[in-house]
Amino acid sequence: MSNMPAKTDVRIVRELAKRYAESAADETNRLRIGRARNINSLKPERPIVWIDEIPWHEMNLDDELTLRCENEELRGMERFLRRSLYQWRHMQADMVLEDFYYVSKDYDSTGSGLRVRETTVAADQRNHIISHHYEDQLDTEEKLAGMRIPAITARPDKDEHRLALAAEVLEGILPVRLRGHGVYYAPWDDLSRLRGVEAILIDLAERPEFMHKTIARYNEIMTSQYEQMEAQELLDYNIQSLHCTPPYVEELPGPGYEGGAARFKNIWFRGMAQIFGSVSPAMHEEFELQYSRRLMDRCGLSYYGCCEPLDNKIDILKKIPNMRKIGVSPWANVRASAEAMGGRYVFARKPNPALVAGQFNEEEVRRETRETIEACLANKCPYEFVLKDISTVSYRPWNLFEWTRVVTRTIDEYYV
Repeated sequence: MSNMPAKTDVRIVRELAKRYAESAADETNRLRIGRARNINSLKPERPIVWIDEIPWHEMNLDDELTLRCENEELRGMERFLRRSLYQWRHMQADMVLEDFYYVSKDYDSTGSGLRVRETTVAADQRNHIISHHYEDQLDTEEKLAGMRIPAITARPDKDEHRLALAAEVLEGILPVRLRGHGVYYAPWDDLSRLRGVEAILIDLAERPEFMHKTIARYNEIMTSQYEQMEAQELLDYNIQSLHCTPPYVEELPGPGYEGGAARFKNIWFRGMAQIFGSVSPAMHEEFELQYSRRLMDRCGLSYYGCCEPLDNKIDILKKIPNMRKIGVSPWANVRASAEAMGGRYVFARKPNPALVAGQFNEEEVRRETRETIEACLANKCPYEFVLKDISTVSYRPWNLFEWTRVVTRTIDEYYV
């Protein structure tokens, strides 16, 4: 293609890609995919351990993560390759390196008509995890009426350009493919940024009719967005991760799929309602699940829950026929969650990131890991560990290296 970046930039990316391709060819990757597929298909095995949402600005040992390309597009490729190789070298756990370089399908959105208005306070200017105070923009029906359904427009022209560039740069090293998107539905995360958490929780109790109108409108907006994405062939079952967890599963894309565009029935639904950790099961079902299910029930399988504890809400999740994986947050009761799930769902354990935030707490990490293993084994739960939401390691990257070592060796005690 014309307008190729400088030879120096191309050489940097190609050298990194050669190292990546060599590691991606390791049979370990295929074995891990198989293990994760079994777990997600409710066939218990040794659990998968993944690490995601890493504070990369704190991790740059010996300039391993320092970007050297000048071309902006190649810097994106370089960033992906450097971070993948870094994690493979220092905190691999059960990560998977795919043997393709994927370009994500591009699209434009006209938006809902509202933008977050906020005041922020940052303790570390390099960290995107900061404190927010949100201005309430949806406290009246007039403001709610201002929310519009976005128009989604696929951008195959951008895809073609990025595919051609990547293919030329990586020629002879890594094959290049185009990849679409999954369904990520987190209405109360978005509404919290448009209103603030306190205002929402008060109105759930004091203005329930208005909150029903609010979530109904949001659900209409998001359903339309994903329907447009489906119609424009932007959805995909072959995603890199299912919100930080392994996406591999036997049942998807499902019978009758012959390649090409994925439909809702071929893909995962990913849902959560994090501020609903503060409401009752009945309110959770009334204001969240009955609306989420309008889209959730159309998908092949569902994964639900993030930071909100769900140990007292497993019963309402059991009503969802395609529920497959349930998040178990650091604030959930592990044993109660395992007993309620049994072998019917994947126990998606989120270890406590506070244990790597400052001085590494080896004993507590070991205790937390054993508690999860023993609860899942006792209740025949297929399970995984996914350390995420790591806002900081206090510029001590070795905390994550040690966490990987301790968790892996603790699991070794239970699996030959």
